[in-house]
Amino acid sequence: MLTGVGDCVAIHFDANAKPEDYAAIREALIGNANVTFSRKRIKCGWGEWSLVQASLYALEAAVDAFPRATHFYMLSGDCMAIKTAEYTHDYLDQHDADFIECFDYFESDWIKTGMKEERLIYRHFFNERKRKALFYSALAVQQKLGLTRDLPKDLHMRIGSQWWCLRRLTVEKVLEFLRARRDIKRFFATTWIPDETFFQTIVPHLIPESEIRSRTLTFLMFTDYGMPVTFYNDHYDMLVGQDYLFARKISPDATDLKRRLGLLYAASDVSFTISDEGPGLFKFLTGRGRIGRRFAARFWETESTLGRERELMIVVCKKWHVAKRLLERIRQVTNLPAIEYIFNEESAPLPDLGGIQSSLEKRTRHRRALMRMLFDYYETDRMVVCMDPSNIELLQDFAADRSKTRILEVNCSFSDDYLVGHAMRVGLAGEQTAPETFDRLLPTIRNDMVFESDRIRDADFDNLTRIREGADPAENTSALSAFLSVAPATAWEIATSEQLFSD
Repeated sequence: MLTGVGDCVAIHFDANAKPEDYAAIREALIGNANVTFSRKRIKCGWGEWSLVQASLYALEAAVDAFPRATHFYMLSGDCMAIKTAEYTHDYLDQHDADFIECFDYFESDWIKTGMKEERLIYRHFFNERKRKALFYSALAVQQKLGLTRDLPKDLHMRIGSQWWCLRRLTVEKVLEFLRARRDIKRFFATTWIPDETFFQTIVPHLIPESEIRSRTLTFLMFTDYGMPVTFYNDHYDMLVGQDYLFARKISPDATDLKRRLGLLYAASDVSFTISDEGPGLFKFLTGRGRIGRRFAARFWETESTLGRERELMIVVCKKWHVAKRLLERIRQVTNLPAIEYIFNEESAPLPDLGGIQSSLEKRTRHRRALMRMLFDYYETDRMVVCMDPSNIELLQDFAADRSKTRILEVNCSFSDDYLVGHAMRVGLAGEQTAPETFDRLLPTIRNDMVFESDRIRDADFDNLTRIREGADPAENTSALSAFLSVAPATAWEIATSEQLFSD
């Protein structure tokens, strides 16, 4: 596919492979002048230096064999182009930059779980997947004896995806740097998972920041179990709509997808509609089957209370603008403190409470402490807050508290236009998303909203009331009166507010 349009390929073939497989691929490509093989081969193992060394062998071969190559793009055997060669070449010509993720190793949250600093300051001689006992025994000995090592003093450690695209001059500088600095190679040779740190650290060391785009041009997604998502025949439209040049991993069984992508790469005068909704859509759809799971509550959450004498009133509504309009009317009519979506919106207005309010993660983790501080701040025993219906765990937690908790569910109608807007606001779709995608997506979103409402009803909360768009004002007045513990006349003022449910 690549050499058919004039691109060149340098191949490192894992030395773990069977000799007959290597012989077969060499024989099949022997007449292709645009293909070269690395002069040395190495046995590759996940997380090992061998992956970086294999990349360097391939780079050295490519630099020597293809003097006219302008860019060097790191690919695996599972990658395929998702744009035309014409589009890809034009894109690289228009962006005189290196594309490589290079986030600060210690300040970023690129590493979600597992070892972080330990990857670098200890020496790793064994493969964690193949020789787990030796890997952790060696680590434990170094930790016990304090055998840490210093990081290279002139390097700012970075981390990111190993799927990069570098300009020729950059590659030549990297290879020259390694020839002059043997110590750098020795250091990374005993780090853990160096394919995520080696090029990501050296390229910004040699190239000005203004010439680097800290992103990968290879589209890939991971499940919430840390495994790469595999693409199949029915992913074609989604893949070509992403703002990337290649994609990984294409299933070896997706023969029709590979055929279509191969034809696409050789095509010309193709225009692409970039919707870029892939990651958000995948996260949304796969998450439907895992609702209800959470980490165990911290002991300070389960043992604390807002206070027996206090009343927490929670407005639950999927249309945030409707809930905010309702809260503003409650403030005007009752003078109660009413706070917006503090567990959903980072920007929700909150007083300075010593840092506990600084992020959604902190607010959620210390939710009872946060609410106690807000009761104290406003010097009140009665307060109203807003929550999204998806916050079922928070609702259950507050309902289980010894304080008085009331919940008002605001049921709104959802038109197709509203659902389209919602999908775009939360990243499930973009301006260019195809109508066919919306046709499949909207029923799922609508069902998801119904499911959230059903979960609230099934939770059997003691003090749950409900107002509905389209209901008789008297019905909504009764629910508001019970929820706020106010006179019917006061509740009527709120229930009959103009444009309460308007979009």
